[in-house]
Amino acid sequence: MFITKKHLNRRTVLRGAGVSVALPLLDAMVPAATALAATAAAPKPRMAFVYFPHGAVMQHWSPVKTGADFELTKILEPVAKHKASMTIVSGLRNRGGESNTPHAIIAGTWLGCVSPEKTHDPHAATTVDQMAARALGADTAFPSLELATEGGAVCDPAYGCSYGHTVAFRSATQPLPMEFNPRKVFYRLFGQGDTADERVAITTETASILDAVAADAAALQKRLGEQDRAAVADYLDSVREIERRIQRIKSEGMGGVELPDAPVGIPAAFEEHLKLQFDMMALAFQANLTRVATFMMAREVSMRTYNNLGISDAFHPLSHHQENPAKIEKLVKVQNFHTKVFAGFLDRLAAAKDGDGSLLDHSIILFGSNMSNSDKHNNDPLPSAVFGRAYGKIKGGQHVRYPQNTPHANLLLTLLDRAGVPVEKVGDSSGLLGEV
Repeated sequence: MFITKKHLNRRTVLRGAGVSVALPLLDAMVPAATALAATAAAPKPRMAFVYFPHGAVMQHWSPVKTGADFELTKILEPVAKHKASMTIVSGLRNRGGESNTPHAIIAGTWLGCVSPEKTHDPHAATTVDQMAARALGADTAFPSLELATEGGAVCDPAYGCSYGHTVAFRSATQPLPMEFNPRKVFYRLFGQGDTADERVAITTETASILDAVAADAAALQKRLGEQDRAAVADYLDSVREIERRIQRIKSEGMGGVELPDAPVGIPAAFEEHLKLQFDMMALAFQANLTRVATFMMAREVSMRTYNNLGISDAFHPLSHHQENPAKIEKLVKVQNFHTKVFAGFLDRLAAAKDGDGSLLDHSIILFGSNMSNSDKHNNDPLPSAVFGRAYGKIKGGQHVRYPQNTPHANLLLTLLDRAGVPVEKVGDSSGLLGEV
């Protein structure tokens, strides 16, 4: 094999006036005397934990059959094209998320599986995303990324307000804020700014980040082979498309009126908001800016309506369906919509080349909730689906069912194990799930 192009450092970025743009993995970043497979002797998968509130209508979530010969249910139909990389895990329970006032702690205990202490100060457990970030994110610009679509918190006299606005805890006493403004996320990832004040200043800029690095991008393309040039062009086109969408939102949202309670960059259409946040995660994974992300698609006790689906009922009251068939039908429609938008995220990962496979091949993505039947506020059994193959460490294409009361923490421990993250115990875990 003859190497005619100059080797690029894996940390190569495009630079311009005050900004930098990271690049995806390119063939030119592989050492000349080393095959691509050899450079991945100890691969580090991306991990995403995507949370939806208010559980799932379980008879429309869980397939009847186990094994590979299962049929997707109404809620999961939108991810049909990714069935081969999908593992549905049934029968799990999270005792750490159970309480008499579940909405106050349900989100914050999903990834920790430890019952919080009854105090207004946070005290629960380090979540698995942060355990993963310590092992997988040490050499990335952002050890982890925390996203949401709604601000505010769910508070309770016994537990305070620490567990309703985030699923991520850096430590037992340190909940991590989740950013719900796509524009701020974009500039955090692709612009400079080490402080909150600097990031606020950057979000007011109207100049294009890609315009600022155009000269550097053009010079780089001259040094790359044909395949790498195409990869860089596709990647920058994706960045440009998100930038264009955010700029459009800015121009439409301002209207010449100062809106301090509605930060510029939040789309009026919920579907576009969800898609932007998912696209931001996909780009961050593609550029290797982070390997760990969490995303709350909506918060607990959300009063959002889904007029785009012809549903004017607020989400939380609708979740208390009291077994009313009409309400259940509407709720399933909402949950199917969430899965449909999530499927677009999977599509992007599947289309993104990553070494000898795709980002989806090399990822571990948990899609689920910390509630089962929303009308009963129970945590048993939880809706959980895993996507991605973790560099071949997850079989995929199957539905596995475990005995009732199997700890949800066992699944979290297993996902860390498949990611190569050495952790002995998560919450009330009792061991690994061998079939996952």
